Amino acid sequence: MANNIKQQIQADLQQAKETGQLRTERVREIVKAAVSQVASEFKEGSSELRGLVKDAVSTVIENFQGKGTELKEEVTASIEGALEGINSKRHEAIVKTQTDLKRLQAQLDGEEEQLQQEVDVILAEIEETGKERTDGTKTAIDSAVNSIKNSEEVSLLRKRYAQLQAQLAIVRANLAARYGGRSLEVQDYLDEAKHWYDQARPQAETMAAQVEQKRSQLEDKLGEAGTSIAKKERQIKQTLRELLLTAADLFKEKEPADKEHDIVRK
Repeated sequence: MANNIKQQIQADLQQAKETGQLRTERVREIVKAAVSQVASEFKEGSSELRGLVKDAVSTVIENFQGKGTELKEEVTASIEGALEGINSKRHEAIVKTQTDLKRLQAQLDGEEEQLQQEVDVILAEIEETGKERTDGTKTAIDSAVNSIKNSEEVSLLRKRYAQLQAQLAIVRANLAARYGGRSLEVQDYLDEAKHWYDQARPQAETMAAQVEQKRSQLEDKLGEAGTSIAKKERQIKQTLRELLLTAADLFKEKEPADKEHDIVRK
């Protein structure tokens, strides 16, 4: 089996070389195709699978060993291709699970929205009953209702939840790009990240200049990542890494209002 893998990779590398297509990304594709063809015959995590990866990578090294220290890109591509090849079925299962999770998330969002609507109706009815009371009682009822509607704790929890979901979507986009996800899958995660980022973004533009600058950087990176999907694989991965770091840097910052709220609590 090892000899078959080596022979196939060597033949495909030679053919790509003869046709002038022996680029780094082609190396990754060749190794991925060769490994994935036989990976299904072995148990996940088995020593045989690990042996396939080592054989595939060593074959690439043998074919490019004359490049010396410039061999790094080809070795990296061969490792990535081999890992994608042995994990292709597992990745398909992950994609299916993610689809199910998105369906459940949509269902959860709908139920939460329905709950919020019911709460709003109840609060509106309470306000309506207060109109028949004396001025002092009416004022107390209105104040109580407004304090519930405008609860800073609820608002902060929703924002933090949206921030975490945005970061998680960006992490998934990185993992998909790194371990064999299709461009449409990566773009889907980026769209999901943008959706949650918009949910986390405060309506009032009272944020500090530094935070606003970071938000602008994140928006730019989201747009750049979407554009790079159509470009080279390595450019996509680099852009997604930068996006992940930008998001992490932004979301660890607190809005001025949150800081004031913390000070009040202290």
